[in-house]
Amino acid sequence: MSETLVAILLGIVEGITEFLPVSSTGHLILASELLGYDAATWAMFNVVIQLGAILAVVVLYWRTFWAVASGLLRMNPVSWRFTRNLLVAFVPAAVIGLALHSKIEVLLGEPMVVAWALVIGGIAILVIERLVKSATIHGIAEIPLVRVIGIGFIQCLAMIPGVSRSGATIMGALTLGVERRTAAEFSFFLAIPTMLGATTLELLKNHDAIASARVGWDEIAIGFVTAFIVAIVVIKWFVGIVSKHGFAPFAWYRIVAGIGAIVWLSMR
Repeated sequence: MSETLVAILLGIVEGITEFLPVSSTGHLILASELLGYDAATWAMFNVVIQLGAILAVVVLYWRTFWAVASGLLRMNPVSWRFTRNLLVAFVPAAVIGLALHSKIEVLLGEPMVVAWALVIGGIAILVIERLVKSATIHGIAEIPLVRVIGIGFIQCLAMIPGVSRSGATIMGALTLGVERRTAAEFSFFLAIPTMLGATTLELLKNHDAIASARVGWDEIAIGFVTAFIVAIVVIKWFVGIVSKHGFAPFAWYRIVAGIGAIVWLSMR
C-alpha cells in the first residue's frame, strides 16, 4: 500500500473518530494491525494530524471563541467561567499524563487492550444512558467548579487506549448533570488544550525522530487536511444525532467493533 493512500486512510480514521465516543487512538492502533503497515513509522504522523481535527473545532465554533475572547476583554463573568472551566478540566489530564507517560506508551502497543476497552466502554455508555434521565446544566459556563474537576479526572480514563477521550468526557458530564448537547460541545472544546498539550509533549520528546522519519511532510499534510475536512462533517453530524437519539448508536458500534477485534486478534 502506498504511503499516500495510508496517509489518506489514517486521516479519515482520525477525522471520523476524534470527536465520537469510539476512541481515535484505539482505531488508529487497530488500523495498523488491520492494514499491516509499520505503526512505529507512522506514530508521529498520527500525533500531528490530530491538530487537523482540532482545527475543525476552531473553524466550526469560531463565533463562540470570538465571543468568549471579546467577553474576557470586557470582564464578562460568563466568558471567564467558560474559560476557567476548560482550563480546570484540562489540568488533571496534564498532570496525570506527564506522570504516567511511559506507562501509557506501553499500553499503546496492545491492540487487545483496545478491543476490550471498546466493548467495556460501549456497555458503560448504555448503562449511563439508561440511568441518567435528568439534566440541570445547559451551558458550559454554568457547570459548577467541583463538577468541572470531576469531568477532568474522568477524562483521564481515556489514557487507556480504546476508552475514548470524548466518550469519557461526555459520559462524565452526563453523570454530573450536564445535558447531552452541552456535554458533547464541552468535549469538543476541551479537546483543544488536551490534544495541543499531548501533541506538544510528543513533539518535544521525539524531535530527533521527526527529523529522521521516513514519513515525509507531504504525507503529513495530506493526513492533516483529510482529518480536518472529515472532522468538520462528523462534528456537525454528531451533534444532530446526539440531540435526537443520544449515544446508544455509538455504544452498540463500540461493542460490535470490539467483539470483532477480539475475535480477529485471537485468531491471528
